[in-house]
Amino acid sequence: MRAVVTRVSSASVSIAGETVGAIEKGYLVLLGVGPQDTEAVADKLAEKICNLRVFEDENGKMNLNLEQAGGALLVVSQFTLYADTSSRRPGFSGAAKPDLAVPLYERFLDACRARGFRVEHGQFGAEMQVASVNDGPVTILFEL
Repeated sequence: MRAVVTRVSSASVSIAGETVGAIEKGYLVLLGVGPQDTEAVADKLAEKICNLRVFEDENGKMNLNLEQAGGALLVVSQFTLYADTSSRRPGFSGAAKPDLAVPLYERFLDACRARGFRVEHGQFGAEMQVASVNDGPVTILFEL
């Protein structure tokens, strides 16, 4: 799995002009699933992201995790994270097919919810518009 995690003061995802998910403080997670990924990988990635300490404490140090900061997650499926960019026109055959990707995407959402977080999300495979107010900016790449 690959994820781009951005600390945000707000983020939302819309489909056909209708907002389907929105958060205030928290993480915007763009999540890609690869063909070798498993439920264990989804669980491990959720654990890593939910415990990531990039929120500032009272001393201005990035010491607080999502729970300590009182944040939420907005997770958006992003097969383009598996783009082959060896040519000018990227190919996406490196991304998992929907029959594998959808259950693992949902497993990731459930693993974050199981940790007590509010999780908003887009719609897998839909044409979405994502808006965010990056905080910092702080953006972290994950690949498991």
